[in-house]
Amino acid sequence: MKLLVRAVGKLRDRRLESLCEEYCSRVRRHLPVEIGEVDDDAGLLRGLPAGTEIIALEPGGDAWTTAEFTKHLEKRMVAGTRAIAFLIGGADGLSPETVKQATRRLSLSPLTLPHRLARLLLCEQIYRAISIIRGEPYNR
Repeated sequence: MKLLVRAVGKLRDRRLESLCEEYCSRVRRHLPVEIGEVDDDAGLLRGLPAGTEIIALEPGGDAWTTAEFTKHLEKRMVAGTRAIAFLIGGADGLSPETVKQATRRLSLSPLTLPHRLARLLLCEQIYRAISIIRGEPYNR
């Protein structure tokens, strides 16, 4: 299974970019992870592999615990899901048209988060979930 993190806009803060890359490089030991930056919502969906599960990060989405997030990824891994794409909108969020294309809507917090910080939190949670699935000590 491949994980795709797609975001509108560029991370201009090198510290946040470095942290995101650090988490993703740790995940890449076990699963392919790709971070993509696009100019607009249309670019988020462009070129996704057939059968990709699309998860839109939205304030009104489901508020999963880490255990629920982990369970979802693990189920998809076992089921042979080809790819999961996590979509992060720009400063104005995702367009309604993009959200309609999503299989699921996920909220990282009831707080309003800057899209830059949402990307970092998502990368960390992906790493945490993979660590839990593999029984590695990160979560302890």
